[in-house]
Order: sequence, then structure tokens, then C-alpha cells
Amino acid sequence: MSELWITLNDIPEEGQDFVFEDQNFWSDAWKRFKVEVREGDPLVSEVYVLPQGDGCLVRGRTSGSVIISCDRCTADYKHKISTEFEEFEQVAESEKDEESPVVRTKDGLKLNIGALLWENFAIALPVKPLCKEECKGLCDKCGADLNKGKCQCNKDEGDPRLAVFRNLKIKN
Repeated sequence: MSELWITLNDIPEEGQDFVFEDQNFWSDAWKRFKVEVREGDPLVSEVYVLPQGDGCLVRGRTSGSVIISCDRCTADYKHKISTEFEEFEQVAESEKDEESPVVRTKDGLKLNIGALLWENFAIALPVKPLCKEECKGLCDKCGADLNKGKCQCNKDEGDPRLAVFRNLKIKN
């Protein structure tokens, strides 16, 4: 988890807004977790923290973009990040309860806002990054980018013993 601690005791009863614009936070987290992205438009997070008796309500959003490689053609493209979240983080009620990795009571009541920001950023990343939905990828023989045009490879005609079936038409 990336750490960015806020002391909840310092936040007024009506809550407080925070803005996080430090790009080093993101680049350090990318290195630490081996996420292969680069900085695009700056990532900016706006967070509102409202302390409660047994924890705190956290509302936030992160916007910006990152540069990712397409899974099909390996070209770099800009992926927009726009995520919103609302979570309630509860303080452990007794010493027997497992302490939350986000809220801790050592040295005062503190909230690791960095963990929440990182978690929501990771959820916003695509499972299979594509530069565009219609990406044709690379030729499996010569490696040419099929988005830029056809390659010069000879296409395999298949098993010659089945050539008789190539022009077979099925009627309904």
C-alpha cells in the first residue's frame, strides 16, 4: 500500500477537503507495485473527510491520465482515469479487533488516504488495455502493425487435403 497519512484529530467536526497533486506519490507507487504505466495528464485527487465517532466517511475522486501499452499492438496510448469513491473506514472497537490497514490509532487517530487513492486508481485501470476497441494487433508471423495496413506475409491456406470443402455452401 502507498502511504499518505492524515491525522483525523486535526480535522474539524464539519469535515475537511483535501487536494492531492503530488505526482511523485503516483510514480513511487507504480515502481513499488510494478505497474507498467507512465505519467500522462497529471493525476489530481480531491478528497472530503468527515470524522465520525467510530471512524470516518471519505468521499473522493481522482482524474487525469496515464500512458499504457496496448495489449494487441503494443503501441502506447493515453488512458483516461476518472474514478469516484465513497467509503466509511471504521476504527477497531477493542484491542482484540483487527486494526484496519487504513485507519490506525497508534500516535493518534490517523487515516491512510494513500491506500484509498491507490486502491481506486488500480480499479480504474483496464484489465486488457486496448488503444481502441477495433485494434487489429500485430501479424503473428512478421510482427507488422495491422492497424497501419496489411502485411506482406503469405496467408496459410490450411490443410490441402481439406481444399475441396473451401467453396462448400450450406443451404437452409
